[in-house]
Amino acid sequence: MNKNHIFSVDIIRGFSILLVLLHHFNIPYKLHLAWFNILCRNGNYGVTMFFVVSGFLITRNSLNRYGNISGIDFKDFYIRRAARILPCLFLLVALVSLLVWANFPVFVNHEPNGMHVSYAATVLAALTFCMNILVIHYGWVNYVLGVLWSLSVEEVFYLVFPILCFFLKKRRYIVILLIFTTLYAIYYRSNFYLNANEAYLYHYFSSFDAIAIGCFLGLFFDRRKYSYLFYNFRYLIILLMIFLYCYAPIKLVSTWSMTVFAILTALLIYAYQNKISEEKIFFPFIWLGHRSYEVYLFHLVILGLVKMNYIPSTTNDLTKWFICIIYLGLSMMLGSLIEKYYSRPMNKKIRSKFIKLG
Repeated sequence: MNKNHIFSVDIIRGFSILLVLLHHFNIPYKLHLAWFNILCRNGNYGVTMFFVVSGFLITRNSLNRYGNISGIDFKDFYIRRAARILPCLFLLVALVSLLVWANFPVFVNHEPNGMHVSYAATVLAALTFCMNILVIHYGWVNYVLGVLWSLSVEEVFYLVFPILCFFLKKRRYIVILLIFTTLYAIYYRSNFYLNANEAYLYHYFSSFDAIAIGCFLGLFFDRRKYSYLFYNFRYLIILLMIFLYCYAPIKLVSTWSMTVFAILTALLIYAYQNKISEEKIFFPFIWLGHRSYEVYLFHLVILGLVKMNYIPSTTNDLTKWFICIIYLGLSMMLGSLIEKYYSRPMNKKIRSKFIKLG
């Protein structure tokens, strides 16, 4: 690996996807263990960390690639994003559509709030990056495709990011926008606090603060004047994140906790910079972090197939532990195979075809 690679980002992504996997497993297969339920109940913080990483990497890579935040090449930027995001998105939709066509009951649409939504409308929401809006208005109508709510948030960010940078141009104006976005997200979540549609968790405006904080980190990441100070307090940052994660269900403290958790995530990335002395210890998380997108998109396919064979309400705790291990292993294996033999080759093929190098 490149010596300038930021391993802390991969480690954070690895931890994030593991928290999400456990959270989704614990919803149907809840175990009668208090510590395990505390570990699993706040998997949404894992998505918060993903958002911080996305904002950070997009901003930092744009600066490195184009030299100036306002000099983003629109065509180059959008092709790179499309090459990374769309192949797996299309594959997921095709796979779920096949399972729906085969009438696998877990994968067909249902009516959680008594309102019918056609499968075609669900696919349209997935492909137009408004799955989160569909979830807010109609509930989790499709078990697997609902996971695309977070991708919808990120894709809207990708669409508007170069446009905003082009018009704002100066870094100080971008910083002002990032601060405003963060404050508005706090206001938005407080305005919809504990609303039944959970807009405070899944709307664009309720999630953009984490992305904005990641963008802010990307803008100032190379200013290492204070990085060693934060490095000395890295364990305190980690302890604060653990405390906040376990403190209360995320719904009850979402107004402020998601922003604080995002700030702590950014500080942790900044503190570690390029220090890779512990990379071997965290190699499993680095490995998982590299494949987090593929694992995230397809893990509910595995869990859905598991649910069809092991009905949660009739499964004992010992069997649930066995199922959990199998589910985690198969999800990581499927994600790894898709990354190696499909998404990575497609990414390279699309970029080589549409982007002129050199």
